[in-house]
Amino acid sequence: MRSELVADLSHNALLGVTGDDAAGFLHGQFTNDVESLAPGHAQWNGWCSPKGRLLATFLLVRTADRFLIMLPAEIAAPIAKRLAMYVLRSKVKIVDESELYTRIGLAGERAAVNVKAHWGSIPAAMRTVEKDGAICVALGDNRFVALVPPKAAPAMWDLLSGAETRGSADEWEWTSIQAGIPTIVAATQEAFVPQMANFDLVGGVSFSKGCYPGQEIVARTQYRGILKRRMALAHLAGGDRPAPGQSVFSPSFGEQAAGMIVNAARAPDGGFDALVVAQIDSLAKGDLHLGSPDGPRLEIRSQPPSPAGAA
Repeated sequence: MRSELVADLSHNALLGVTGDDAAGFLHGQFTNDVESLAPGHAQWNGWCSPKGRLLATFLLVRTADRFLIMLPAEIAAPIAKRLAMYVLRSKVKIVDESELYTRIGLAGERAAVNVKAHWGSIPAAMRTVEKDGAICVALGDNRFVALVPPKAAPAMWDLLSGAETRGSADEWEWTSIQAGIPTIVAATQEAFVPQMANFDLVGGVSFSKGCYPGQEIVARTQYRGILKRRMALAHLAGGDRPAPGQSVFSPSFGEQAAGMIVNAARAPDGGFDALVVAQIDSLAKGDLHLGSPDGPRLEIRSQPPSPAGAA
């Protein structure tokens, strides 16, 4: 990765949620503890179907007067529409606020230097700092998201980018893949319970909060040791790009898919790196193939320890 990556994140949309009941409403819908999220803080969060399958994963930021949800633009409108169906009489308003902020991603060794140069300080992981209407969110792993008013965006680009050209969305997604952050897109909606995508391991799920859609299934998966699939970091050599939602296969499962690609991006040294959810047995054996039982082999580079009770 570049020592200084400054990327356009316009492939992500930004939903704003306001109103007297906003915190309680979101708390009753999402996988994480929204009510404990103080202004100036952020968290990874998700929204599940009643069957406990992820409809979306996203960055949730709380400011002094609203919540901001950053998620892929391709699913933002349907998610906002579906979420609004549950508002009923609650004092909550959900609006696409993408036009209010230019989204910029910063990563690499110099990212913190750039943040301090403008905002004057470097926030701790999952905290924010604001200046002149621009919000900087620290994600950890030398990664930051800047939400900048459009009028200030050109000057911000100049300050942050320096002599470097803007990075691509693919380069930013590669940093998310390396950090183990799954991004649900249209092709993978309702494919995974949160634990399959390691969302519990990155702090995206609270197991002490009250009910939310799918909570019973998510809790049962956690406490009964019935998790059969986990997510791993994999590498694919060659020029065939894996696609989210694409099946992966293992000799142990024959013609039946053993898992699915979550996200993929071009690797700096060639080929592609991907997050893949697959049967724990297949991950341990390292015998996954893309697209068919005799397709290109996926090299498993890291995976979480197998949970007790996994088959």
